Amino acid sequence: MNRRVIIPLVALIAAVAAASWYFEASQRFFETPAAAGRLTLYGNVDVREVQLAFRVGGRIKTMAVDEGDAVKAGETLAALDEGPLAAAVSGAAANVAALQAALDKAIAGPRPAEIDQAKAQYAQFEANLKLAELTLGRTRLLLPSGAATQATLDQAQASRDAAAASLDSARQALKLLEEGTRPEDIAAAQANLATAKASLASAKIALQDATLIAPADGVILTRVDEPGAVVAIGATAYVMALSNPMWVRAYVSETDLGKVAPGMKVSIFTDSAPGKAYAGTIGYISPVAEFTPKTVETPDLRTDLVYRLRVVVDHPDAALRQGMPVTVAAPGAVVGGDAGAS
Repeated sequence: MNRRVIIPLVALIAAVAAASWYFEASQRFFETPAAAGRLTLYGNVDVREVQLAFRVGGRIKTMAVDEGDAVKAGETLAALDEGPLAAAVSGAAANVAALQAALDKAIAGPRPAEIDQAKAQYAQFEANLKLAELTLGRTRLLLPSGAATQATLDQAQASRDAAAASLDSARQALKLLEEGTRPEDIAAAQANLATAKASLASAKIALQDATLIAPADGVILTRVDEPGAVVAIGATAYVMALSNPMWVRAYVSETDLGKVAPGMKVSIFTDSAPGKAYAGTIGYISPVAEFTPKTVETPDLRTDLVYRLRVVVDHPDAALRQGMPVTVAAPGAVVGGDAGAS
């Protein structure tokens, strides 16, 4: 065969072989993840938001941060006018002091001087009774001779009875002092003091709640009020996005459900930085499909079922934003094309 014919023929055979190899390799490279046993999911960044509010009402004194500011846990965000709350604390503290003094007095009982005073008064009434009895006796002796009238006798009898009653009252008063305070009175004083202390603790907590503290690290999304505004209990002052935890909300089809499991490590990619991979962990897989299929589920219909899963981003940064579309790749998955929204 002519050499001029052989050389082009060999080149053509080589070109056909190369094209065939390239086609097969391309098919293997671009085959779908499901066909290759790999999995690629699409979803969106999901950031938790918290509405921050005062647990007490009042007039706002200061608003320390603005929209877009990054805050740290424990940082002061806003404060109310503490005047009324501080006054309530002072009043509750004074009430506690008064009831504490009443309890101490009840426990200590009467002083020795008070008991001595009651004894002296008892002795005085005892002497008055003896004198009244003597007067009554003399009047009775004088009545037959006419030296005393019946009216005088009646008056002497009344004075004697009054002296006896006064002596009995003094005796009972002395007995009460000597016995001391009843246990029931001490228990009642203790209960009143406990109630007052609880009111004081509540007033102090209300005073602390006049300062709004950041519960965690995050970014202020919305500043609702301004200084001078009067807010009610629970009225939102700020809306804050938490920096951590940060999740990705993604969906997996029913046919791929067996390829994912809680605790599986995945990689997360964004459109804005496609070359940067975020490490993540699948933390939750919904046990319920996101939509209700037809009553009769053919094999084709069953493949349309999807289940929501949550991927926890291990080390998020400021580049991840609420709602940002991302691609979630399981180990060995092929990442290609644009990240789609869920």
